[in-house]
Amino acid sequence: MKALILAAGYATRLYPLTLNHPKPLLKVGGKTIVEHIVEKLENISELNEIFIVTNNKFYSHFVKLNNNLTSSKKITIVNDGTLSNEDRLGAIGDINFVVKKHNIQENLLIIGGDNLFEDNLKNIINYFQQKQTSSILLNDIKCFKLAKQLGIVSVNKNNKIIEFIEKPENPKSTLAATLVYMLKKEDLEMLQEALDNKFADRAGDFIKYLSEKKEVHALTLEGTWFDIGNMSQLKEAEKYFDNKNKLID
Repeated sequence: MKALILAAGYATRLYPLTLNHPKPLLKVGGKTIVEHIVEKLENISELNEIFIVTNNKFYSHFVKLNNNLTSSKKITIVNDGTLSNEDRLGAIGDINFVVKKHNIQENLLIIGGDNLFEDNLKNIINYFQQKQTSSILLNDIKCFKLAKQLGIVSVNKNNKIIEFIEKPENPKSTLAATLVYMLKKEDLEMLQEALDNKFADRAGDFIKYLSEKKEVHALTLEGTWFDIGNMSQLKEAEKYFDNKNKLID
């Protein structure tokens, strides 16, 4: 099994903070977001390599981080070659780029480089092995107003995804898709198919596409989850982790 952390975006909504500094390397609770994620991945025995895909603008930042990381897993930093928000590959494009460049033919755990969560990820690995289908983690936000701003998933009684809608006007559920996906190796070939059908920017678009073609299951995560998309979400995450660290101290 491989893991891929998506860190090639330009985070324009956080400018000027991220104009010359990649969002996944912002510190929250004393550690960068990527370090938080790598720590979670350390606990997955099935995992043998972690890829971090970034862009040409911030490639050196991640190489420097990798030189200072202590991990039992092999970590490979991948440069997608882009220089600006205008020529970005998009999330699906970046996943496909890494899969092809490194000839990945194993099950692939994908995590957004701006996702912070408490779930230890073992649950989704076990769930994936049980279901034998591509699977994603959901967060029940329990608020229909907030659901209008997110990718919202509806599932049947077996937790099979039956609908995936980005920012629905009238959400049918409060189950928000996180950017934590466990993809079957057989489904990786559908990345190019999705790109050919003009899906490129949002990772959730691939799950929507895949779930309309094949069975995809969903599992609700345990604990808190943050998607660091803007300054208010960043401040909320900082406050949460600072308070958590104080309790530990």
